[in-house]
Amino acid sequence: MTTPQIRFNDGAGYERFMGVWSQSVGQQFLDWLALPSSLHWLDIGCGNGAFTGMIAERCAPAIIDGIDPSEDQLIYARQRTGLQAASFRQGDAMALPYSDDSVDVAVMPLVIFFVPDPAKGVAEMTRVVRSGGTVSAYAWDMEGGGFPYFSLQQTLRDLGQVVPSPPSPEASRLDVLQSLWSGAGLVDVQTHVITVQRTYADFDDYWATIQFGPSVGKLLKMLTPEQVVTLQESLRARLPSPAADGSITCTARANAVKARAH
Repeated sequence: MTTPQIRFNDGAGYERFMGVWSQSVGQQFLDWLALPSSLHWLDIGCGNGAFTGMIAERCAPAIIDGIDPSEDQLIYARQRTGLQAASFRQGDAMALPYSDDSVDVAVMPLVIFFVPDPAKGVAEMTRVVRSGGTVSAYAWDMEGGGFPYFSLQQTLRDLGQVVPSPPSPEASRLDVLQSLWSGAGLVDVQTHVITVQRTYADFDDYWATIQFGPSVGKLLKMLTPEQVVTLQESLRARLPSPAADGSITCTARANAVKARAH
């Protein structure tokens, strides 16, 4: 059976599904990077512009470029408040449409496990970053259970459903990130683990949110009413116990890496 591919085309839906998670991990990542202002940033796999917006708000960049394969996501990004000066274009992480030594910072936010050839993606980041610049990324710990909706994925698999999987989940491991960055000839390679939480008002809020998940939402719509009931019961048992007010707080974990270009 072929595993369906993950597609990100609905910018607003993705914001409901992953926005809070992305904001939380992105803020901690930027704190860890601790880069100066007035730099030229390249956001690779910028999607709907959520992380690009954080760069604009927090890092006082001189220039921001964003690249993503989905034109629909880029349309959403171009409409974001505060990003009118950013430049967005459609393109491939493994063949960046930028010249050598042209940016100060290249970052892949929650993207590297979607790159079919991660080493090529890191090589491209290294190529476009100027000497002394920063090449960085962070990714949900896919193989270690750190993905925000890991419980949902596991429950679906237990029920015999085929869950979409990124092409390079191993690229999110700390040891693989260390190896990829070192292998690209980068120096001063550092890694970091980021843990974040999100609270849903109750199970109904969680259930409504996952309907917007890329590919997973489509899979949920294909279940029979009986399968939906079984899934909901299994999910309730697997998710963290609700607080007194019914809220459910989930935890996720991402691995980060940064290094300097020669």
